[in-house]
Amino acid sequence: MTDASATAARRPGEQVLTTLGLNAPALDPADASPHSFPGGGRWRTEIPSCEGPEALAVVLKEASRLDVPIHRISQGSGVWMLTDAEITEMVEATGERDIELCLFTGPRGTWDIGGSTRTDSRGAGLRARGHDAVAGCIEDAIRATELGVQCLLVADEGVLWTLHRARAAGIIPADTTLKVSALIGPVNPAAYAVYERLGADSVNVPSDLTLDHLTEIRRVSGAPMDMYIEAPDDLGGYVRMYEVAELIRRGAPLYLKFGLSKAPGIYPYGHHMRELTLATAKERVRRGRLALDLLARHGADGDMAPLGSRLPGDLQRFEISS
Repeated sequence: MTDASATAARRPGEQVLTTLGLNAPALDPADASPHSFPGGGRWRTEIPSCEGPEALAVVLKEASRLDVPIHRISQGSGVWMLTDAEITEMVEATGERDIELCLFTGPRGTWDIGGSTRTDSRGAGLRARGHDAVAGCIEDAIRATELGVQCLLVADEGVLWTLHRARAAGIIPADTTLKVSALIGPVNPAAYAVYERLGADSVNVPSDLTLDHLTEIRRVSGAPMDMYIEAPDDLGGYVRMYEVAELIRRGAPLYLKFGLSKAPGIYPYGHHMRELTLATAKERVRRGRLALDLLARHGADGDMAPLGSRLPGDLQRFEISS
């Protein structure tokens, strides 16, 4: 059962608007998600687009300065864009702070010779095209996990299912978590449930889903959800800062992702983009502080999952045939 205080309605400006006769209709308690993370808590935090050890150091330093708790740090360029030494440095730095590190797997979409993603329809999106692309993703996954990475980011349903099977077979560690990218995020409850059953341990949904959409998803799945509270421009540039308490109430268990709009894309990262990458890494942490301050002002900053927690709990899976 969910604690009543965790699902209480908290709205920006509510008291003043009520005084002026402009109060909103009462929220329906039935809209609240009944789910939470294993070990307690209804929300965790994530700093995305942390593209290497130097950016990671900036994030960790700024998080300490601004007192921003971090559960997960993710990278978007890909495992193959990092040397073994760089991956090891990132694993060690996050491990010292009990933060989950998530690296993107393999070739996808615009980073191969396929042209469909450059058409107006965007074609197959940023999925893995062909057998060799899937093989590249698996190669990345094995390399990353052997170096100590515990979370893998995927943007293809076939890669997700293959990695889930590899996890079940002991090819990668059993406690490896698989995260579905915002690049293929589901937009309805049926699709969300399919990703869970394919092996997803957290699913990034697009930031333009309505609050009702989140409630619909939570009626069929308790798999952790990831959502950009501020989305990069190439994912819409949506800013949902003032909705953060209600996003938690409807979408828990929820990873609050602190992205950055009005900033150039940095994937795939190289040192020619160093200054921009470090500056945006620092600002993402500041955006996190702004969101957490807003939660505190609304009295909704309680029920954060314990720092160091990373596992998703018991989830529904498709049967793996022999």
